[in-house]
Amino acid sequence: MTQLPPAIFLMGPTAAGKTDLAIELSKVLPCELISVDSALVYRGMDIGTAKPSRELLAQYPHRLIDILDPAESYSAADFRTDALAAMADITARGKIPLLVGGTMLYYKALLEGLADMPPADLQVRAELEEEAQRLGWQALHDQLAAVDPESAARIHPNDPQRLTRALEVYRVSGLTMTAHRQRQLAQSTEAGASGGGQLPYTVANLAIAPANRQVLHQRIAQRFTQMLEQGFIDEVVALRSRSDLHAGLPSIRAVGYRQVWDYLDGKLTSAEMQERGIIATRQLAKRQFTWLRSWADLQWLDSLDCDNLPRALKYLGTISILS
Repeated sequence: MTQLPPAIFLMGPTAAGKTDLAIELSKVLPCELISVDSALVYRGMDIGTAKPSRELLAQYPHRLIDILDPAESYSAADFRTDALAAMADITARGKIPLLVGGTMLYYKALLEGLADMPPADLQVRAELEEEAQRLGWQALHDQLAAVDPESAARIHPNDPQRLTRALEVYRVSGLTMTAHRQRQLAQSTEAGASGGGQLPYTVANLAIAPANRQVLHQRIAQRFTQMLEQGFIDEVVALRSRSDLHAGLPSIRAVGYRQVWDYLDGKLTSAEMQERGIIATRQLAKRQFTWLRSWADLQWLDSLDCDNLPRALKYLGTISILS
C-alpha cells in the first residue's frame, strides 16, 4: 500500500464545515478537489445544495460539480467512473486528489467497487413512488425486509432513494441487491479479483463534525433559513417551469428540494415546508453519522476547534501521505 499514490477523503455530515477545511488544506498542500455530493452534480441547483459560490469555485475548482442537467440521473457507478478518471489525471500531474463531500455511498463505491446492478427502470420507479405516497415509506421498507433483510438492515426507512433502488433492483431482475453483490464477489474471486475492485490509492480518511450534535442541528436550521432568504423557493420555481422535470427525479427528491416542491404544489404550508426541510436534513446527517461510525481508520476533527488544519496535517504526515 505504501507504494500506491496518495488520496485524501474529507467526509462528514451536512453543514459540518467540510468545504472550508478542504480549501484550507488545498492552500498548503498540492491538492486538487473532487466533489463527492449527489446533488452538487446538477446545474441550476445552487442555493438548496449549499453549492460553493462561483467566485470560490473559480479560485478553488472542484471536479464533479455542475456536470449534469437536473433531468438526468447519476448513480454511484457513474460517480466511481468519473472520480477514478479525475483522480488518475490529478495523480499524473503530481498532485494529491482531495475528495470532499457527504455522499457516503459514493465513497464506499469508490473504495470497494460496485456489483453489476440492472439499470434504472422509470416505470418501476414510478410504481414505487406511487406506493410510497399511498402506503408510506415504512411499508416499502417492510417489503424490502421480507425479500432482502441484509439490505433492509443497511437502509433506513427515511432514505427513499436507496430504498427505492433496492426494491427496483429486485422487481426488475428477480434478484436482491445482496444476491447481486454475492454473485459479483464470487465472479471476482474466480477471476482472481481483477478489475472493478478496490481503490488503487493509499487513502487518508478524515471526518469533520461538531462534537456536540445539538450544534450541528442549530447549524442545519440556520442554513435552511438562510437558503430561503437567498431565494431557494425562486430556484425551485425555475426548475418547476421546465416540462421535463418532476417530483420523481433524483434531483428533485434531494433533501430540501422535495419539501419546497411540495409547498409549491400546495401540499405544505410555508411553516410546514421549513420544518420538514430541517427535519429531513437532520435525518440525512444522522444517516451520514451511521456510515461514518463503521468507517475504518477514520481521523475525527471537531468543527468548533480552531486548530483543525494543523491537526489534519499532522495526521497526514503520521500516515506518510505527505512523504
